[in-house]
Amino acid sequence: MAQINTAPVKFGVGQSARRKEDDALVRGRGRYTDDHAPAPAMHALMLRSPHAHAKFKIDATQARALPGVALILTADDIKDLGGLPCLFNLPDNPFTAPPYPILAQGEVRHVGDAIAFVVADTLSHARDAIEAVAVEWAPLPAVVGAANAVKKGAPAVWPQFPDNVLFDVGIGNKAAAEAAFANADAVAEISIVNPRIVTNYMETRAAVCEYDAKRDHLTLTIGSQGSHRLRDILCQNILHMPVENMRVICPDVGGGFGTKLFPYREYALIAVASRKLKKSVRWTAERADHFMGDSQGRDNVTTARMALRKDGKFLGMDVDLIGDMGGYLSTFGPYIPHGGAGMLPGLYDIQAFHCRIRTVFTNTVPVDAYRGAGRPEAAYVVERLVDAAARKLGMTPDAIRLKNFIAPRALPYTTATGKVYDSGDFAAHLKRAMEIGDWKGFSKRAKAAKKQGLVRGIGLASYVEVCGTMGEETANVQLDPNGDVTVRIGSQSSGQGHQTAYAQLVSEQFGLPLERIHVIQGDTDQVATGLGTGGSSAIPSGGVSVQRATRDLGAKLKEIAAEALEAGATDLEIDAGVIRVAGTDRTISFADLAKRPGADPAKMNASEKFSSADGTFPNGTHLVEVEIDPSTGVTRLVNYVVVDDFGATLNPLMLAGQVHGGTMQGIGQALMERAVYDADDGQLVTGTFMDYAMPRASDGTPITFETHNVPCVTNPLGVKGAGEAGAIGSCPAVVNAIVDALWREYGVDHIDMPATPERVWVAIREGQRSEAAE
Repeated sequence: MAQINTAPVKFGVGQSARRKEDDALVRGRGRYTDDHAPAPAMHALMLRSPHAHAKFKIDATQARALPGVALILTADDIKDLGGLPCLFNLPDNPFTAPPYPILAQGEVRHVGDAIAFVVADTLSHARDAIEAVAVEWAPLPAVVGAANAVKKGAPAVWPQFPDNVLFDVGIGNKAAAEAAFANADAVAEISIVNPRIVTNYMETRAAVCEYDAKRDHLTLTIGSQGSHRLRDILCQNILHMPVENMRVICPDVGGGFGTKLFPYREYALIAVASRKLKKSVRWTAERADHFMGDSQGRDNVTTARMALRKDGKFLGMDVDLIGDMGGYLSTFGPYIPHGGAGMLPGLYDIQAFHCRIRTVFTNTVPVDAYRGAGRPEAAYVVERLVDAAARKLGMTPDAIRLKNFIAPRALPYTTATGKVYDSGDFAAHLKRAMEIGDWKGFSKRAKAAKKQGLVRGIGLASYVEVCGTMGEETANVQLDPNGDVTVRIGSQSSGQGHQTAYAQLVSEQFGLPLERIHVIQGDTDQVATGLGTGGSSAIPSGGVSVQRATRDLGAKLKEIAAEALEAGATDLEIDAGVIRVAGTDRTISFADLAKRPGADPAKMNASEKFSSADGTFPNGTHLVEVEIDPSTGVTRLVNYVVVDDFGATLNPLMLAGQVHGGTMQGIGQALMERAVYDADDGQLVTGTFMDYAMPRASDGTPITFETHNVPCVTNPLGVKGAGEAGAIGSCPAVVNAIVDALWREYGVDHIDMPATPERVWVAIREGQRSEAAE
């Protein structure tokens, strides 16, 4: 086989190259969906329900007659459209999903449910029309909260699900788990709430649709996590039109975190409006639209038990999990708790495991994937439970983990839920995190803090997740006429740095500087296929495809160059965009090669695909030290350490950025973020930034991050995925540190997220009262 340069190069794999994308972004030259403004364009707004559950009658007659109003769509106007699909079902116990209409027909099921779509020549005219639409409301009883939804007599969100339960299934071996508990010396138990989260990416969703009447063709510009999936669902499931009649373009995207992966009602409605009016139509969500109309995350209620031997060995684990789906089933909504439950055993050798999973409807915004998509929820459960087990037996958190970690010699290891961990050294990253965080010196720091009237706690979380399971991703790598290289791939960057990461994989093989390597994503006309980006799959799947396609292209170019240089292909080497006869000065540049007479275009590009059947398993340890002011309940992070095993590192600088960002998201959830619905009427209480708290830089602390990589055996690049890891280890580590402080000082062994100052203050007072009563 033809040789390709594998020596380290300036911009290759493992180098901390600065992101190519950032120069344009920091200069204000980024181009997001709302920057695309074809003239003239109509403006659209959505009319949403103010009720959580209600019957309604709608009359848009007067609104349609207002100045500038071009179109108002209600459910009666779009009866030919399909609904938003749920793409997950249980293979052995399939359910029938209730309809998720593009516009509600006669009944709404959450505050923010869509009932009309208004298009006008200006936003002001569209707002006037929104206010002029007449709606008669007949409120119905509503239910919020997963635990409330399963109570006897709770209002039914859907008549076909009178108990609000979509499915009630088990995974694992119930009999084995029961036997383990029967033989246990002790049992640790926790009941915890993983609160609902609003994604709050910087760029709200937006869409622009342009219609070409001559071709009956739509061009839809959307900031999303993948253009092909959106196009296919819109065309095949909703609009019932050939996919060839729609082009979807994703420009720069200002954050996605899973929530921008899905199709939404506005995308179908803007296509219908553009087609009907034969004009361009644009819509941009206001922040209130995001709070009430975009899928939300997390929202699980879980009880978990661990069967223990007196020496600390885990004998079995039993979990009862209720996942809130909201009022409708979002694209992958039911998969999130079901798929995440497969990761509940964590990094531990637990031979007997069972989990009961119930998914329930409530009168709230639908729930779907949010950074980690079920894996953060699983890690939070098992890591909180492990700390509870340590307290039950009087062991330290590190000792009980080291006692139960899967040993490196046991790998590959099949968990009780069927996951196959291929590689890792879990004790090593725990010990390294403790070393960096000066675990041994904590007692001295805690005593010093106590002298100042403060309480310190220290916490650990050793997590594992699964990545790279989105499916098959194809990459095409092409030599351009000027000697540059272009990569076409169907993944979609929303801030991760794909332009740089994929370019580094090409540079590794060809020695080209990154500015000569171009990456095209997010355009169904320019990229043949694509899965989009989710589940930290871009590098574990797409990266392998890029590497292999680059290697294949290099072999093709050497065949062409062999004729020009009158040498054998095996005697050639590639470096810096030049093909050279090894050991001589005889060369031909990429540009000259591309211009050779009779050069076959088919040999100027190569395509490869890759999919990971079993996924990859990133893992690591987060260590957090906190300081609590008992007079106010304010928690301050004073130290944060992360040691991760990502298999291999493509770009250390970007990797650190991913970990820092994910960690801050987890810190936000642990300390302040929570979507709150009124228990009586289902109103979204935290519907603006006045009530929904977001983390700021001052809420964090400098993060010490390093890797302890053990190459992935099942991935050709050796990588394991890193995009969501920070958000997975952070929540349990932070809360474990807070509980550690409360337990040491006040005998309090539980607090739910978010651990707000009020909640911490109340927990302290309850602990003090309990101590006084004794």
